[in-house]
Amino acid sequence: MLRLTIDNITVEVEEGTTILNAARKIGGKIVPPAMCYYSKLKGSGGKCRTCLVKIANTSEMDPRPIPKLVPSCSTLVQNGMVVENTISEQVLKERKAITEFLLINHPLDCPVCDQAGECDLQNLSYEHGLEETRYEEERREFAPIDIGEKIKLHMNRCILCYRCVYTAEQIINERVHGVLYRGDKAEISTFVENFVENDFSGNIIDVCPVGALTDRTFRFKSRVWFTNPMDAHRNCEKCSGKVALWMFGDDVYRVTGRKDKYNEVEEFICNECRFEKKKTSDWIIEGPRKINRTSVISQNHYEKLTKQSIINPTEGKTEQQE
Repeated sequence: MLRLTIDNITVEVEEGTTILNAARKIGGKIVPPAMCYYSKLKGSGGKCRTCLVKIANTSEMDPRPIPKLVPSCSTLVQNGMVVENTISEQVLKERKAITEFLLINHPLDCPVCDQAGECDLQNLSYEHGLEETRYEEERREFAPIDIGEKIKLHMNRCILCYRCVYTAEQIINERVHGVLYRGDKAEISTFVENFVENDFSGNIIDVCPVGALTDRTFRFKSRVWFTNPMDAHRNCEKCSGKVALWMFGDDVYRVTGRKDKYNEVEEFICNECRFEKKKTSDWIIEGPRKINRTSVISQNHYEKLTKQSIINPTEGKTEQQE
């Protein structure tokens, strides 16, 4: 086991652990944000640079600091390492600059984007973004295209995190889309307008951190905070059948994979479960999902599922019980 300190909190981790996963072991606000890293996908990370941290002490053997910030998603822990994240002014300043770079071409069309309310970039921009952009050049613009029968691609919103490409390479038999061109001309697309058709192609929607890839069966139907997310499962021959149903009353508006607190899918699901099973009779509903209280989903009617008002008859006071 290796011992390191992150923001004055000491933790022990196994050899080969990255700084980001060590921070996730501690949890809380000291965990760096990650727009491209995905623990379920091999080779992910190192693209967006939002997880940069400062190494104030390299190791016990070499106590010198590293002069430049390093990506925590790909930097391995060394014994005696001292890392600064939220307590470093340099890190916060650079993270603010990186957020500004990510928003250079990304339009702030949150009012019409289906990803609003559960978007990682939206959360990042609220915390580190600027009120006004300093960018004066012409933005990149692309027309929305159908990259699959039920998948819509808005390249204007893409931040080139490569998550969808890694997903297609690792869980889909044949990848037909990827990154075309180079530099500021780079874009996600298919070769000669091929369609992404596979039993698990819908998972590229779940891994997208922004609203670049959206579910055509759910587009413009409702906001996520107006729906009730429920855990459900069914007997499926292709996948585990464990999903999250986003319901409005008794209607199933959309089906997604279950995600953890870092917004990563726990188990990838097939397209049959995602797109074709939209009736409550198709599922065994387990109950409401546990939603982070800081999420916009919990700020509306969903609170009544996690809180219960208890009237104390002796004192006549109302208490809130979590």
